[in-house]
Amino acid sequence: MIARVRVWWTILRIALEDRLVYRGDFALGTLMRFLPIITQIFLWSAIFDALDRGPAGPSRIVGYQFEDMVAYYLLTMLARAFSSMPGLASGIALQIRNGEIKRFLVQPVDLLGFLLLTRVAHKLAYYSVAVGPFALVFFLCRGYFVHGWPDASTIGLFALSLVLSFLLGFFLEACIGLMGFWLLEVGSLLFIYMLLSFFLSGHMFPLDMLPHPWRELVDLLPLKYLAYFPAAVFLDKLGSDEIARGVVVQCVWLAVFIVASRIAFRRGIRRYSAFGG
Repeated sequence: MIARVRVWWTILRIALEDRLVYRGDFALGTLMRFLPIITQIFLWSAIFDALDRGPAGPSRIVGYQFEDMVAYYLLTMLARAFSSMPGLASGIALQIRNGEIKRFLVQPVDLLGFLLLTRVAHKLAYYSVAVGPFALVFFLCRGYFVHGWPDASTIGLFALSLVLSFLLGFFLEACIGLMGFWLLEVGSLLFIYMLLSFFLSGHMFPLDMLPHPWRELVDLLPLKYLAYFPAAVFLDKLGSDEIARGVVVQCVWLAVFIVASRIAFRRGIRRYSAFGG
């Protein structure tokens, strides 16, 4: 057990050192990530201005004021920085197709564990550098958080939801990548996933806007918990019962994808064949 922990720690440390080389890219990339929010501000400003000119006076859309809407987009971008796994699924499929995955079959290193540690290292390196740009953006946009900052318990639940969204995003995309054992190309599956995720994770619009029964259906899907759920927790858009139910659903989906990825890997290597040294 001690030897295994030492191996995992070595992998994490090396991966962390490797990714700190890109700290300049991380800082610049973080600022670039928030540039689309400018378009969102202009868009929703025009929408709310048009509604405010109506007879009803100051308007709300499904409980969101203009400031709430901007704060929501800032928080979803933060959540997506945790749950997004660029290159994970395609990288796994490429290793299967090129035969590189055979090294995990002959060496005492678990593929999924290795990839998870490298992603943890990536996020640690990224946020250790990006905390400055994130703080700058949120400071400049502090006026949009009109209800102030949440209490300590809400901040704790928000942090928990971010960690769970990271794990959920990892194992979900790992399952897509492991389909490479059965498919020559997973690009189509990945495109469909990214398209659905863009809409159903709440990245494009608050899921509160969905009508019945679509909102209830989306509540049961895993994509909601990649972006919308952490943002809604922070903005106090959910009651305590809804938050508890959401965390349970998030954990259930995480367990489902962990088991599914393990089954896919074990069954995949049974049918896998590779040639060469």
